[in-house]
Amino acid sequence: MNQPLQDHICNEQLFERLYKKHSKNLHDFLYYKFGDRLNPRDKVQDAFIKLWQNCGKIAPDKAKSFLFTTANNLMLNAAAHQKVVLKFEKLPQKTATNQSPEFILQEKEYHKKLQNALANLTEAQRVAFLMNRVEGKRFKEIAAILDISTKAVEKRIYGALKKLREDIEGL
Repeated sequence: MNQPLQDHICNEQLFERLYKKHSKNLHDFLYYKFGDRLNPRDKVQDAFIKLWQNCGKIAPDKAKSFLFTTANNLMLNAAAHQKVVLKFEKLPQKTATNQSPEFILQEKEYHKKLQNALANLTEAQRVAFLMNRVEGKRFKEIAAILDISTKAVEKRIYGALKKLREDIEGL
């Protein structure tokens, strides 16, 4: 059941006719289905390359079906790959690995100085300061919780800020 030479896809003239006949329609099909972002021209070329690589296995009357199926699958694979790339880009990147060892050491030293400076505050200053800056409470809320006046809260927080600036002067 050998095919005659003129009906074989490996024949360059027949392959060229198939290309001229189907390439524009294949491109238009891919463009209309997927748009231009995945480069349908490349997928058309890749489909014809696969057809050429499998020319001995495909009958000429099945070439169009093979081309459209192959090109469609290539586009679907590219779209799936694009989704993976986008998903990876959305993942949070660990910044610690991008930092220099000097920066990490300075950050640890600063954190230690900050903790020492907070420990040096009076208990009243530390409580009011941390309620305001860490918990985000307003002066009135702190005053109600601690059962003191708003002015007393302001004095404690401003005193804490002044003391922290003095203790962490080098930063």
